[in-house]
Amino acid sequence: MVTIATKNVRFSYGSTPVLEDITFSLDTGTILGLVGPNGSGKTTLIRCIDKVLHPEGTILIDERDIQTMRRVEIASKIGYVPQNGARIAAATVFDVVMMGRTPHMSWRLGERDLDRIEYAIRLLGIEDLAERDYNELSGGQQQKVLIARAVAQDPNILLLDEPTNNLDIHHQLEALATIFDLSRSTGMTVVMAVHDLSIAARYADMLMMLKNGKVVAIGRPEDLITPERIREIYGVEARIFQDPEAGLIIVPLRAVPELAL
Repeated sequence: MVTIATKNVRFSYGSTPVLEDITFSLDTGTILGLVGPNGSGKTTLIRCIDKVLHPEGTILIDERDIQTMRRVEIASKIGYVPQNGARIAAATVFDVVMMGRTPHMSWRLGERDLDRIEYAIRLLGIEDLAERDYNELSGGQQQKVLIARAVAQDPNILLLDEPTNNLDIHHQLEALATIFDLSRSTGMTVVMAVHDLSIAARYADMLMMLKNGKVVAIGRPEDLITPERIREIYGVEARIFQDPEAGLIIVPLRAVPELAL
């Protein structure tokens, strides 16, 4: 079943085009990695899918036009983890994760809500932070809390804008493995913007390569990631290795001056 479908999606900030004619569809349970240089439109596309922004064109969620859906309906289907967490007024980590249950709650917290909150906290390994003030945490800790909040929503779709932002290598791999396993075990569809091509190739089923707001290519990582494509998208020479455990490893060698972005 197709979970997300877009057709001719376009968006501009004022007179500056940011997305142009974005058309794609994703089957249930697919992990899509959005890759491309800064300013290529990755964050904007994620925010359009979550209806934070209102583009031209069509976005369907489970075959429904997102423009006809109320905010609470979208929140019950889509979990969104932004790149940088804003300050949250005097709230513990538990309270922040509990916010993920808002679309499902009636007038009070039920047993299912508590179970889901506790599950999300355990899944992200933040039990020892549960009573801490969210605003006093490090950027990496806050990122894990925001992922837990999205998991607590129990969404069909998870949107992540640079989910490993502020995380060290250990916690990057831990967070991405958690997201991968969650998608595989629940059938959750994942769209994540990723800077690191090696990470994207390892954890994504499909990649969408963006440049200047346009889709350059979409397909399987092993088909898309080539030295020629990296040169075209990023303006760098790169070498690619295949490791039996880590998969594709991309090593940037040098910038190509005439291809400066």
